[in-house]
Amino acid sequence: ESLALGGETVDPHQFLGLELNPRAAAIAELVIWIGALQQHYRIRKEHPPEPILRAFQNINGGAHHGFDAVLTWDGYPVPKAETKGGTRIETAPNARRPVWPEAEFIIGNPPFIGGKDIRSELGDFYTETLRSVHQHMNDSADFVMYWWDRAAEILTRKDTKLKRFGFITTNSISQVFQRRVTERYLNSKDPLSLVFAIADHPWTKATKDAAAVRIAMSVAEAGTHDGILLEVTSETELDTDTPKIIYARCDGRINSDLTIGVDVGKAMPLLANEGLSSRGVQLIGSGFIVTPQEAEHLGLGKRPGLENHIRLYRNGRDLMAHPRNVMVIDLFGLTADQVRREFPEVYQHVLTKVKPERESGGKVVSYAEKWWEFGVPRQGLRSALLGLPRYIATVETAKHRVFQFLDAEILPDNKILAIALSNAENFSILSSRIHDRWYHANSGKIGMYQEDAVYVKSRCFDPFPFPDCSEAQKSILRTLGDELDSTRKKVLAENPDLTLTGLYNVLEKLKSSEPPTVDDEDIKHRGLVLILKELHEAIDRAAFDAYGWRHDLTDEEILSRLVALNAERLEEEARGHVRWLRPDYQRPRFGKGLTQETAMELDLGDTVVAIDKGLPAFPKERFEQPLAVSRILARSGQPMTADTIARAFKGRDKNRLHRIEQILTVLVRYGDISRLADGRYAHRLAA
Repeated sequence: ESLALGGETVDPHQFLGLELNPRAAAIAELVIWIGALQQHYRIRKEHPPEPILRAFQNINGGAHHGFDAVLTWDGYPVPKAETKGGTRIETAPNARRPVWPEAEFIIGNPPFIGGKDIRSELGDFYTETLRSVHQHMNDSADFVMYWWDRAAEILTRKDTKLKRFGFITTNSISQVFQRRVTERYLNSKDPLSLVFAIADHPWTKATKDAAAVRIAMSVAEAGTHDGILLEVTSETELDTDTPKIIYARCDGRINSDLTIGVDVGKAMPLLANEGLSSRGVQLIGSGFIVTPQEAEHLGLGKRPGLENHIRLYRNGRDLMAHPRNVMVIDLFGLTADQVRREFPEVYQHVLTKVKPERESGGKVVSYAEKWWEFGVPRQGLRSALLGLPRYIATVETAKHRVFQFLDAEILPDNKILAIALSNAENFSILSSRIHDRWYHANSGKIGMYQEDAVYVKSRCFDPFPFPDCSEAQKSILRTLGDELDSTRKKVLAENPDLTLTGLYNVLEKLKSSEPPTVDDEDIKHRGLVLILKELHEAIDRAAFDAYGWRHDLTDEEILSRLVALNAERLEEEARGHVRWLRPDYQRPRFGKGLTQETAMELDLGDTVVAIDKGLPAFPKERFEQPLAVSRILARSGQPMTADTIARAFKGRDKNRLHRIEQILTVLVRYGDISRLADGRYAHRLAA
């Protein structure tokens, strides 16, 4: 201060900014100056050196127009108009990513536009140009992820000045399509790490329209570092200037799904589960839904074949609360002419109730062209369900994760995940604590509460490794699963005022020892909730036995073993051994050419690399190698061959297998492990 080294202190010239709205840019620069002056007078007595206010024009680098942070072109923001063949078209000459000003830190609060809404919010021209410039981004990524991706790319450049970046984003950053952006950098050769994160936080001082907005915060730094993860445990007075938010803190390596602990994001889809799960049909037209009485008037029971096209229909509320007992007109596979000739009453009904809605409101063109069919008819799901007497269903977003069997004649709604498996052993595994822990670790989040979790098929079902059960274990699981499903159906049929949600509300209270109310006692008695509790506990024990695991594993241990088992199955599948869940259906469709001899034709691409990056290195010091081998066996929790153990370490070394075989021989001799009759090795637990 005595030397008046104004340039050596923190002042507004160091704060740069990008802002699309020129007025907002001017306000931002003024606010920075006000903040600088407030800070000056808090810590100093004398006035700052003159001139006190300076026109640095750091926001948008002095540009007089708004600055788009993720897209520009020659002549931006006006497209270039050209006429070709008599048609006027718009182009974006030299479309590119804008150059961001060089800085040591980047922070931002980009626009909250979901990936599915970018086109409707920003228009076709902007959306197509944006995606052509950012071809490495998946089209389902939220708009904010374009900022995150650009900052990460700058942070990982060689000789970059950038030290950290942090963004406020939508809380969907932990969901699948957004994680693809973050995982690219977290798992790269020169990685970055999340050093601070909050996965789900309220938007404080929100307007009524934005009161339900939930955000996430993430800070990244180059290199491999542990981070601080905060979880909101309580939030009150959000509409005041002093909101009260309480956090729980956890330190460790932060994963791409903004969790600490087992990185479930490393699990990849298994060929064994391919083609078996799908969301239900999306109608795009409420006129398809009819009551049984309306269906009768439309010819059901009179017109031959119509029973194949007016079917029972269920949505999430039907399954978890009270069923509406409605039907749906399903004309998939028929032409409009066929419908008109064979089912004229139905044709006239759909023509009146559906076609006008399809042709208005800016619907996708194909919806209007095939107005008599569902918007999304799910052809793959139909194929998978063909010939099954029943299938497993669960509601995507529900307070309790409940699986149930539906008759194959029932058509599921878009918010129901249908799983084309009719056997009760797999039903029991999905209903077990093991799968429930997996679901919670992999689910998408749309809020801070348990009922806000979303069962995402690509993360919750596709990578989930089912156990390789013995026939005796399958029999136990089948018996328990069928009894659980039939008990609930019987209870609800005999007590129409009860709901599945109500039954499981009481079941959760029983588990937590929360005092029941009078209504709870009534539901417990009529709903046979104690029997449901007993069945779930028996299913949990049977599921642990099927995996060959101890019954007292912690949630973290369950996830660790499932991720490891997923990696082992992926390697098996790369060698041609696939544990199909429905081999008769799946093998002809997804296993063509997949044999032991041609197994390596199955290209897992980045999958194998991603798994390998997460594996431990094989120690160079010989005295550390037996400890490392023993740890692999202990963590696996199941017998392994020498070859499988060798592949559990990062990289490949032709001499490693021989060394591991020597180590296993010594460990067997010392009694630390056991060699089984089939040549596999198992970790021994102390008595």
